[in-house]
Amino acid sequence: MKNRSTSAAASTSLTALHNRLFFRVFQVGNMLQRQAAQEIGISSVQWAVLGALSSPRYQEGMTVTQLAEHLAVSRQNLDGVLTRLERDGHVVRVPDATDKRTRRVTMTEGGWAFWNGLQATIEAFYAQSIHDFSFDDKVACVHFLNKLLTNMRNVKLG
Repeated sequence: MKNRSTSAAASTSLTALHNRLFFRVFQVGNMLQRQAAQEIGISSVQWAVLGALSSPRYQEGMTVTQLAEHLAVSRQNLDGVLTRLERDGHVVRVPDATDKRTRRVTMTEGGWAFWNGLQATIEAFYAQSIHDFSFDDKVACVHFLNKLLTNMRNVKLG
């Protein structure tokens, strides 16, 4: 009987740990959204879109599908964000050179100026957010978040 109760307690503890882990991931995402809007002046998704489009590997822009997959958001949610970024003059959606049915998202000159103007603020945000992380802490954090993301992409529940 002792083994069964010990096993049940361990299972309960493990479930509580899993709940805490995923709740913390949830809180971090929400805090990033709140702080990005409050301190940087854009949503975390707008930040992520501009960050993705600023990458040297996407100099020619990204298709809407590529961008949605890269950010792990739905095309529907991304459409609203892109509409706001277009309205603000930061991005444009243009027909793809090889497939006119596909739209490619690129940053405008104004978008680049806006993005470049945010860099000092973003760097300060990073510095304050992870000020007490060692280099190894940062590497480990990225490693474990990548591992979690990969595992979550492979979840199939029925």
